[in-house]
Amino acid sequence: MPPTSATVGLRSDRGPILLSLMLATALVALDATIIATASATIASELGSFESVPWLFSAYLLAQAVSTPLAGRLSDILGRKQLILAGVALFLVGSVLCGAAWSMGALIAGRVLQGLGAGAVMPVSQTIAADIYTLEERAKVQGYLASVWAMSSVVGPTLGGVFSEFASWRWIFFINIPLCVVAGWVITRRYEEPPREGERDPIDYRGAVLLTLSSTLLLLGLLEGGTTWAWASVPSFAVLGGAVVLGVAFVRHVLRAAHPIVDLRLLRRRVIGAATAVSLVVGIVVLGLVTYIPIYAQGVLGYGPLVAGFALAAMMVGWPLAASNSGRLYLRLGFRWTATIGSALVIAGASSTLLLGESSPLVAAAAATFLVGLGMGLTAVPTLIAAQASVAHSTRGSVTGINTFARSLGSALGVAVCGAIVNSVASVGPDGTPDGAELMTAMHLVFIVVTVAAVVLAVLSTLMPADRDAARERRASQAAA
Repeated sequence: MPPTSATVGLRSDRGPILLSLMLATALVALDATIIATASATIASELGSFESVPWLFSAYLLAQAVSTPLAGRLSDILGRKQLILAGVALFLVGSVLCGAAWSMGALIAGRVLQGLGAGAVMPVSQTIAADIYTLEERAKVQGYLASVWAMSSVVGPTLGGVFSEFASWRWIFFINIPLCVVAGWVITRRYEEPPREGERDPIDYRGAVLLTLSSTLLLLGLLEGGTTWAWASVPSFAVLGGAVVLGVAFVRHVLRAAHPIVDLRLLRRRVIGAATAVSLVVGIVVLGLVTYIPIYAQGVLGYGPLVAGFALAAMMVGWPLAASNSGRLYLRLGFRWTATIGSALVIAGASSTLLLGESSPLVAAAAATFLVGLGMGLTAVPTLIAAQASVAHSTRGSVTGINTFARSLGSALGVAVCGAIVNSVASVGPDGTPDGAELMTAMHLVFIVVTVAAVVLAVLSTLMPADRDAARERRASQAAA
């Protein structure tokens, strides 16, 4: 049971735990962006420039695949063990990356970092749900979302500073003190309530099938159209293998007594709708995160630092709305809060359709700010609703499924938008795309993002009314 204190913040009785969760989240958030501005420097020192995309893909793949597994294992083995294991894996991976003697060693370190991140993200969200009441969680999610906001701005800047004035290796060595502090505080201050009854057995077969099928699916989505053509033998083989293994996984978990990921949870309306919302959130966010900077640089002609302003506006709006969403969902309910948020997302996404070759950068920033506000009222409340609908024994699983859906949506967004841009914009002899063609491609990307925003609004309306969600919660607790 959560503590009786209603105080939420870093100075409260639970402040040290919240700070450790923020530090752990910062590890994941920083390493998702900090390497971007240093990749050219790394390639020049270690060689193998063609392997640079794998510095990103390896991290994202490992993180996405391990997320649902970590969520379920936290229900079986305990939150504390899983988040400490995640922090330890991230620490080892960071040391290996910083000491890497070749591109292969660096990619291996990024895999370990991704596995650690895949445990840290869902388990930190689950711990927050365990120790804070429903009324407090929105403000806590605002704290965690603010970490992503700051990291999206600070990460690329730090990467550039380290690679230019010190060494790119400090991009990874800086994680060491953060890991040590986060692990020490969690060890000392977080006391997990004792478990009752016997632990469920670990579904090793399901874990293997999920890992293989997810890896092939995400690999096919991330590398299709870049490393190999969509209509090619490697693409058919990878995606076909994902389908076969995915079918085998679904058949297994529907018959298993204690599956590693219980897909039957998705039959509950609040969890199914929240998971679908999370998937579309990934599509919208990655579409804008990837291509708004490209639009600002390639079409409007701004430098990377100024172009980042347009994207930073979204990262400011998100935690601002998330930290205040509790007032709305306690008064109006989760469904209406998510519906209002998705309406703001539509307003922001559709305003990108008005952007052109002579638009002011502030117009793009205003659009992304609206999207950020909408996401704070949509992504956060729907996750809280899903967590609140289940008992403690399955909260980690629900959080892991929700986080994995967002990763899958991100991969889908990158795949769809990337295919559009590659088919429309041609690259000139100087390695830069034609401005007019790039603007056409950006317009098509913004159409995809707007359509996804409309789908997000429809899914938000499918969230059950609070009385129906409460009924599902009572049924879940009775079953547990």
